[in-house]
Amino acid sequence: MGITAMIPGTTIDGLLSEAKERWHDIFDPEALRMQVMIICPRKERKILEMHGDMVEHGQPVIGVFHRPRAEARLLEEQGLNPRDASFEFLDLATSDLGPWMQHMVTTEKWVRGSISVQPVPFSVDVPAQRAFENITMICFRHPSLPAIERYYLPFPPTSILNKCFVSLPRRQAAELARQQAEVLGVGRSAEPATPEPIMVEEPPVATPESVEVSDVEIPAQESVPLPAIEIDESDDPQSVTDAITKATTDGFEEMQAAGDELQEMNAPLPTTPVETEDVVSEPVFETPQIEIEFRALVTELMANGVEPSDMVDDPRWESINERAAAVGFETWPVFMEITSVQ
Repeated sequence: MGITAMIPGTTIDGLLSEAKERWHDIFDPEALRMQVMIICPRKERKILEMHGDMVEHGQPVIGVFHRPRAEARLLEEQGLNPRDASFEFLDLATSDLGPWMQHMVTTEKWVRGSISVQPVPFSVDVPAQRAFENITMICFRHPSLPAIERYYLPFPPTSILNKCFVSLPRRQAAELARQQAEVLGVGRSAEPATPEPIMVEEPPVATPESVEVSDVEIPAQESVPLPAIEIDESDDPQSVTDAITKATTDGFEEMQAAGDELQEMNAPLPTTPVETEDVVSEPVFETPQIEIEFRALVTELMANGVEPSDMVDDPRWESINERAAAVGFETWPVFMEITSVQ
């Protein structure tokens, strides 16, 4: 059984030119190779992509699918709906053609025929195309699909740029295929050898030598003389009688000093004469009688609803103004004060 890998963005010619470098001894450049076309139902394309996983073959098999677009109407004119089918071009060794197609032909009754692969006519609007000679190749068709005689391509089959499906023939190629591209099928690869454990030698640890106690000599330490402490003679009494006498004398002296201090605190403080300043009272000015009468007159007239401009018509107004002029009292400021407040 083989293992299938997908390599994107390449062509059959590109892979064949790098086959020896890619697959080394798996690829035999002296083997005779051929191209065939396979037309299968659209729903079976995934099975066809991994067909190499179920077939024994001796050389790498390269397949590329093509989807007709602008040239689709040319197939419809031949009675084939391009949406119902998938179209694959295979490049394989002639010795692998029998094993590759055996199950499909004998069991599924695929039909073998021939087809002419031609360049797309210039009348069809294809943005990029290249002229090439007509190629007649073997075609295998599923029995559910109608037969066609011509298939149109913008480039030769081996120059179609698309995803290429490569089926490598030997189990030991599984790891190599995984390194080249995404693995689609389930292939068998040799189990990796179990790595042997690596023994790490630890460096020897030096053992400390034993020493006898009798061999250890401890040097004698020289003694250091302590400094002499000078003791001053004290005047304190050396006998109990002297101590009591001294304590009694000191106690009487402290009591006498405390009594003197208490007498000083109880002594009357000298009185300091306080000088009192004469308070000068401000003179109280009495309101003149004429002002009182004038204010009462104006207030009364205003209370009666008399306008300020009509107050001069009151008979009392002239008499009060004459008396005010006699004593030097000005009625106008008082009149303005009262009328403005009201």
